[in-house]
Amino acid sequence: MKAEKRRKGIVNLLLAEDGPISGGELSARFGVSRQIIVHDISVLKAEGFEILSTHSGYVMRASPLIERVFKVHHTTEETEDELNLIVDLEGTVVDVFVWHKAYGKMAAKLNITTREQVTQFIENIRSGKSVELMSVTGGYHYHTVRAETQDELDKIGEALEKRGYIAPGN
Repeated sequence: MKAEKRRKGIVNLLLAEDGPISGGELSARFGVSRQIIVHDISVLKAEGFEILSTHSGYVMRASPLIERVFKVHHTTEETEDELNLIVDLEGTVVDVFVWHKAYGKMAAKLNITTREQVTQFIENIRSGKSVELMSVTGGYHYHTVRAETQDELDKIGEALEKRGYIAPGN
C-alpha cells in the first residue's frame, strides 16, 4: 500500500472511531511497522490534521476535510456503480442512512475509500446475509461523503446527478 493511500486510510479510521486507536492496531491494520505509523501521523499533522497522541492511542480532534450529505435513489443493482463513482472522484463514503417512518433515522458507518472496499461491501450484500438500508425506503437513502475540497464534492454531486442517482426534489 502506498503511503498516500495508507494515510488516507488512517485519517478515515480515526474519524470513524469514537475512541483512541493504538499505534499497534494501526500498524497491524495497514501491515506496516509502528515506526511508519508514527511517521504517517507526523505527516498528517503537518498537513493540518489535529491528531492527539494519548496513552490509549491516537485520536482525531479536527480535520481539514469537508463533508456533504447527498440524498440519492437507485436500485440495488446500481449500488456498486454509485459507490465506485464516489471513490473514483476522491470521495470517502462515510456512512449511509435512511429516515424510516416508524424507527426514525437508521444509519451505518461505511468509510469506503477504495474500489476494493466497494467490492467487499457488495460481496457482503450479495451473500444474502443482509440487505441494504435503502431496501426499507424504496431505494431512497443518504450518504455522507468526505473530500478534501468543495470542488471535489461538487464534482461528485454533478456525477451522481448525471447518472440519475440524486433523488428527485433535491
